[in-house]
Amino acid sequence: MRVQPLWAGALLIAASLAAVFPLLWMVSMSFMPEAEANAFPARLFPHDPTLANYAELFAHQRMGRFLFNSLFVASLATVLSLAFNVTAGYAFAKLDFKGREKLFRFLLAVVVIPGQLTMLPLFFQLKTLGLLNSYAGVVVPFMTSLFGIFLVRQYALGLPDEMLQAARVDGASEWQIFRRIVLPNLSPIIVTLGVFTFLAAWNDFLWPLIVLSDDHNYTLPLAIASLSQEHIQDSGMVMACATVTIAPVILLFLALQRHYVRGLLAGSVKG
Repeated sequence: MRVQPLWAGALLIAASLAAVFPLLWMVSMSFMPEAEANAFPARLFPHDPTLANYAELFAHQRMGRFLFNSLFVASLATVLSLAFNVTAGYAFAKLDFKGREKLFRFLLAVVVIPGQLTMLPLFFQLKTLGLLNSYAGVVVPFMTSLFGIFLVRQYALGLPDEMLQAARVDGASEWQIFRRIVLPNLSPIIVTLGVFTFLAAWNDFLWPLIVLSDDHNYTLPLAIASLSQEHIQDSGMVMACATVTIAPVILLFLALQRHYVRGLLAGSVKG
């Protein structure tokens, strides 16, 4: 009877190794000199580890600037997204206003429209506003998200109406209720949505490619594409750039993993 759990565990371990192996190999190659990184057959581990690829990235390839751009854009997008999506999700869940259900159903219907179809009109709007080739132009699409509004709404539906009504009876304003009662209770889903938004903004390639024309404002995904074209033969440097790109998001996920998982599990049983 114990054979099946053993096989299941072995399959899970094998699948985990298959998923992690490319990342480990990427990190390993980032410490290889050019000749060793391009050797055939490929090496799994560097024979003579070196930090030359990282030194070249930050000294001559403006990696520090690109890293700052990505951190600034992703952080700003996350803050604005949480500000708009959390308030909208709570309003759709707990505030009674005319046309609430019809408006929410309309928003759900809009979800089926591919995001690529909205890029062209959004591009012309940003052009009219003079926001092209700017951080603001990159951040705009992340400010509101139908997925984020829906996620917060479904979680907020689980808040007891009696608790909110009791606060109103005690004379608390809607802003005080939202700040002192709602936000603390929504903290798991806020962290979850924040991680989703940060990762989406950090990894986004297509929209920054459309909006940004000055390489001084490039984010890390654009920097990797540009670097791979200029140094296509230097696999070690490209892998070092990729390692710099994924390291912050992995650290962020590990730091917020407990809140992130709690938000997903709680959201799956509420609403």
